Amino acid sequence: MRRPLVGLVAAALLVSVTAACGSSDSAEPADSSGDGDTTTIDLAVIPIVDVAPIYLGVEQGFYEEQGIELNLVTAQGGAAIVPGVTSGQYQFGFSNVTSLMLAQSNNVPVKAVANGVASTGEDGADFGGIVVKGDSPLESAADLEGKKVAVNTLKNIGDTSVRESVRKAGGDPDAVEFVEMAFDQMPAALDQGQIDAAWVVEPALAVVKSQGGRVIASNFVDLAPDLTVAVYFASAEYAEKNPELVAKFQEATKASLAYANNNPDEVREILSSYTKIPADLLSEITLPKWPTEPNRASLDTLAELGANDGLFSTEPDLDALLP
Repeated sequence: MRRPLVGLVAAALLVSVTAACGSSDSAEPADSSGDGDTTTIDLAVIPIVDVAPIYLGVEQGFYEEQGIELNLVTAQGGAAIVPGVTSGQYQFGFSNVTSLMLAQSNNVPVKAVANGVASTGEDGADFGGIVVKGDSPLESAADLEGKKVAVNTLKNIGDTSVRESVRKAGGDPDAVEFVEMAFDQMPAALDQGQIDAAWVVEPALAVVKSQGGRVIASNFVDLAPDLTVAVYFASAEYAEKNPELVAKFQEATKASLAYANNNPDEVREILSSYTKIPADLLSEITLPKWPTEPNRASLDTLAELGANDGLFSTEPDLDALLP
């Protein structure tokens, strides 16, 4: 029998990665019972398909078995979550890897503690992509030159991977105009002509397709085979001070990732509890992969492209960043 979800809080964090320089001295467990058997921790996530394993892991009791009660908080993107974690507002967070590389290059100490989500590696059949309206004249990523393209956060994995798709298609990536927008707002903005294209992930991708939209490029696939897209992380100080709790979180998260991979129907079902996906579109969603370990080669490529785009003030240290 499934266990009920715990502590889901809908909160929008309108903060930037530049605010992430606050001290993490207060990054202690949010609460614990008197006998020390259960620790409540805050985990900041994004309401997208990527984090479905966490919700399933709560239902299946994987975190409870490790003595952890998760309080789930939602945010627009990894760039918003990073400062919340490093300031001690949350003990753990979910973020695309570029956000963490960017934070690290700005001397914000972050540490990945568990793998998050990966591309399917299949062109035209990934859980994210660059989409346009069905009647749009745009046919490939090269056509995005001079066009307005929505991404959930600027200077991040979205625009870095879109740039690579444009580059591979023979276009000029520097000629793309990127605009910041929440994933769940993109289908309507695209349909109303407010933007020319959008980088979306599920479940927004299924919504765009239901409106007649088309995928013109699979940007994660263009960037690297089997790209590790995002991970779960803590501040470096918190991870160092709380090794036992981090190890328990890692164990529960690995079990959750494996469960999601093996139970796609339950993944689709759980999405309706924390996203705005219409029930009739659940079967249309393309699920990502949830490996328990990151693909280092893909992250080396991501770091190189981010450096070429001028995102990093110093070269990211992946050995220090990754689990």
